Amino acid sequence: MRLFEGVRVLDLSRMLAGPYGAMLLADMGAEVIKIETPAGGDPMRAMGPPFLPGGESAYFLAVNRNKKSVALDLAAPAGREVFLDLVRVADVVLENFRPGVLERLGCAYAALATVNPRVVLCSISAYGQTGPYSDWPAFDLALQAMGGAMSLTGEPGGPPVRMGLPMADLAGGLFGAFAVAGALLRRERTGAGAHVDLSLLDCQVSLLTYIAQYFLTDGRVPGPMGSRHASVAPYQALATRDGHLIVAVFAEKFWGGFCRAVAHPEWADDPRFATNRDRVRHRETLEALIEATFGGRTTDEWLARLHAEGVPAAPVLSVDRVLADQQVRHRDMVVELRHPAHGPTPTLGTPLKVDGASRLEPAPPPRLGEHTDEVLAGTLAYSGARIAELRAAGVVA
Repeated sequence: MRLFEGVRVLDLSRMLAGPYGAMLLADMGAEVIKIETPAGGDPMRAMGPPFLPGGESAYFLAVNRNKKSVALDLAAPAGREVFLDLVRVADVVLENFRPGVLERLGCAYAALATVNPRVVLCSISAYGQTGPYSDWPAFDLALQAMGGAMSLTGEPGGPPVRMGLPMADLAGGLFGAFAVAGALLRRERTGAGAHVDLSLLDCQVSLLTYIAQYFLTDGRVPGPMGSRHASVAPYQALATRDGHLIVAVFAEKFWGGFCRAVAHPEWADDPRFATNRDRVRHRETLEALIEATFGGRTTDEWLARLHAEGVPAAPVLSVDRVLADQQVRHRDMVVELRHPAHGPTPTLGTPLKVDGASRLEPAPPPRLGEHTDEVLAGTLAYSGARIAELRAAGVVA
């Protein structure tokens, strides 16, 4: 599963999007060196509650496993020299400063490419390196708002709602890791590095996919539909006697089985519901019939009946039930890391299963500056005297 073994990544990013993308590379075997300011490091170290015993942030733990930490002051001239020495032996630099900050630090792509023409710089920012909003600050909530996601989330007639997952940030991390992989592949073929300009707003707009195409096709502005689908019925969450499940009759072949499972075979012959187009047209009538039916049985009873007919259906699980689910556990999506302070600590696994290997054995997130000496002495071959001088000057910690 070590697809990026031998790749060295300098992670200058903070908060969620950049660190998440860097962690994905680390999970696949890259050596990820997290560059943090000596004065507190990544702000996520203080994000909470909750905290582990001793004050370590659960948020920080979630997206910084398998990394090393070097505490380095990039604002100091000597710190920039150390950073450029690291760039010389790196493959990737990942950052999420506001546009212009790297230039002011003397570390813009042109400077990095001068010392290492093969380096890949991935710049993740809220609105991109160019454009009228490029200087605006933003977090996930703002990008969900401006990217259309909040206008589509929630029940019809309700207020704009944020998705429960921080999808703007997570999409940035995913696109970032994907772009880095592509840039490294091109470099293997051409020898050239690259500067990837990744906008979180662009990522959110890209995720609109078919919803945007619907509007571009018919001019109708979409709004929230709860768990429903604009083009399919029934496709939604339903209340049972003891909980909720979803049904997804996404193809005509499932409709007859659904009608048999709910003991209403006559619906299959009802001209109002004969095809998906008919069911969408008569959605409200059909939903009222279905909802009245599903309250009579438990979730497990309905799942057994629906699955017996081959109908796509699943329970709506809370996070605790997800993490205890037998399929999730079978796929090693919850694993333990050996934490030096807390002992065995549960964390998420990786969805990547390569060549039969599935179990991730993660290293705990690093303490601030935990690997400063190791990287400076080992990777850069700095002498003990030079490291001591840098530390005395406050450049490293």
